[in-house]
Amino acid sequence: MRTDTDALADAARDPRLRLRRRIAGYDWDAAAAALDADGWTVLPRLLGARQCAALAGGYDEDARYRSRVTMQRHGFGRGEYRYFRYPLPPLLQTLRESLYPRLAPTATRWNAMLGIDGAYPLALEDFLARCHAAGQARPTPLLLRYGEGDYNCLHQDVYGEHVFPLQVAVLLSQPGRDFDGGEFVLTEQRPRMQSRAQVVPLQQGDAVAFAVRHRPQRGARGFYRVNLRHGVSALRAGTRHTLGVIFHDAQ
Repeated sequence: MRTDTDALADAARDPRLRLRRRIAGYDWDAAAAALDADGWTVLPRLLGARQCAALAGGYDEDARYRSRVTMQRHGFGRGEYRYFRYPLPPLLQTLRESLYPRLAPTATRWNAMLGIDGAYPLALEDFLARCHAAGQARPTPLLLRYGEGDYNCLHQDVYGEHVFPLQVAVLLSQPGRDFDGGEFVLTEQRPRMQSRAQVVPLQQGDAVAFAVRHRPQRGARGFYRVNLRHGVSALRAGTRHTLGVIFHDAQ
């Protein structure tokens, strides 16, 4: 008969099992409430320092990626990012598979509040089957790298008809040691109101789950859409790496 000690030993040997346990240990009810209220929530210490360093250190390993984007060339800001290719690295695959079912109930609930047809399946592979059947078959998880003076303009990561309404960004570098500046910024726009900006405080290994393009807000006549965009302010010094975990694939 297996014991709790056996389970802990298995987790110590398998970093993916440790990661799944860490994700399961968050207070997802509180996270859902924060997403409803603000459109974002922080998942502290999602990755350890070694995991962050391993992901960031692989930025120049060409075999991992399907494409590289230079932001300035496209008017996206300054800096660059690379889209991973399939199969994803095991750690990234575990993140994507384990975070998705925790966020899917909020995604389905938001659709119902906004009068949008369709529930999201609880397994990532079932949602990706929808994407791939519609011609969205290119993986969207990405690794971003910023240097001094680099920034990311406010934007939304929409790659086709099928969009999962939440995504996750993990800060792989340590503020104040690896870089200065470079804050993660979210803005929201409500009808007939000024835009509101929020700076999300993150440390190395922290993740922020946030709305891809809108969240529901209760009004006098029911729920309406609050539009959100996200970006990164200019780095004053150093180098900043971020992992982006997007759940829908691209055309």
